[in-house]
Amino acid sequence: MFEFFAKLPDSRGKKGKQYDMTSIMTGGLSMFLLKSGTRNQQNNNRKDGYFCEHYRHLFGMKLPHLDTVNDVLCKLPNDKLEQVKMDLMSKLFEQKWLREYRLLGKYYLIAIDATGVTTFDKPHCEHCLTKKSKNGKITYFHYVLEAKLITRTGLAISLATEWIENPAGEFDKQDCERKAFIRLAKTIKQQFPRLPICLLADGLYPYENSFKICEEYKWKFIFVLQEKSLKTVQEELMLSRRKSTDAECYINKNGFRIKEEYRYQTDVEYHEKYKLNWIQYIETRNRITACKTEAIESKVSYFEYVTNIETDKDNVREIAHNGRLRWKIENEGFNTQKNGDYELEHNNCRNSYNGLKNYYTLLQIAHAINQLIEKLKCVSEILKLHPKESLHNLWGKIRGYMIFVKPEITYLC
Repeated sequence: MFEFFAKLPDSRGKKGKQYDMTSIMTGGLSMFLLKSGTRNQQNNNRKDGYFCEHYRHLFGMKLPHLDTVNDVLCKLPNDKLEQVKMDLMSKLFEQKWLREYRLLGKYYLIAIDATGVTTFDKPHCEHCLTKKSKNGKITYFHYVLEAKLITRTGLAISLATEWIENPAGEFDKQDCERKAFIRLAKTIKQQFPRLPICLLADGLYPYENSFKICEEYKWKFIFVLQEKSLKTVQEELMLSRRKSTDAECYINKNGFRIKEEYRYQTDVEYHEKYKLNWIQYIETRNRITACKTEAIESKVSYFEYVTNIETDKDNVREIAHNGRLRWKIENEGFNTQKNGDYELEHNNCRNSYNGLKNYYTLLQIAHAINQLIEKLKCVSEILKLHPKESLHNLWGKIRGYMIFVKPEITYLC
């Protein structure tokens, strides 16, 4: 990562540079790595106690003032920093340990979804999206489309990002998620041309253009099928939903007796161009109790998907369960970044759209690193020994240690 940072273009010229690009980028990254929340809080940490000495020991460099970092991020082209993030992901794939999480032993799960980043009462820049309420109030906001690598263990690591943004000047229609997906898919294919991918997405994506893209790029997909999607397909599936179960499974988990039922149909035609496979997954949960006479309420959940993966009785359960992993982009991904001390929705750069993008990219890199740290064996052992301990509290203790505990030796860099 430091090598990639060092190669980023520096807009400051050759004179008067106290910090190189690696120090600048790492300084911005550390705000998210250590979950300081805001630039102001990281600057306060910088002034307090022994924080800077520990920082030099951790990163091998000095911590710049976050205003200095901000000045550079506002001028650094976002595509350069985004390239660093994708290059880091390429290195991660080269290490091969992610292979054990592939679907059917072959396909990496890539979840696609959009989320809001910041909102404003007044225009932030010429690329803002707008929304008008019933009372006539206009809200300005920035939206982003994410492609995240998903694993069953809970990882949700940003693979590529596409901003949903209006073009400069006049335009007929606002940018939208489907338009951004075309651009995002092109980027992923260019950056990871040979990566075997299975896309996971919500009910917005079962439509002709997304099928065409997946066919052209030789990607697999598992898309949520909603009641109003693909009317011709829905008509053909009317009888399939009433047929007997093709496969079923019973498991005990977390105090529940769970019954899983699967139905599927192959070669469902759509527009005479595409052959889709349909999967219905029904989950019935009953709480396990010592008293068998006690009335137990059953919770039944229905899930339906369309996929281009060849489906049969032996793999339908694995496909359905991996399709459900799509929600991890919302929970382990967006929700963690918004409510887990990363402060995704905090406006770190009020005067520069480009700077806002760069802070977002640094957040994605930091979140990826922290997810790998939090999965370490030593961390899991701490949480097992102290059941009431939380990751939030552990990060707070790390920051407190860096501020209040004097290093035993003087660190040099």
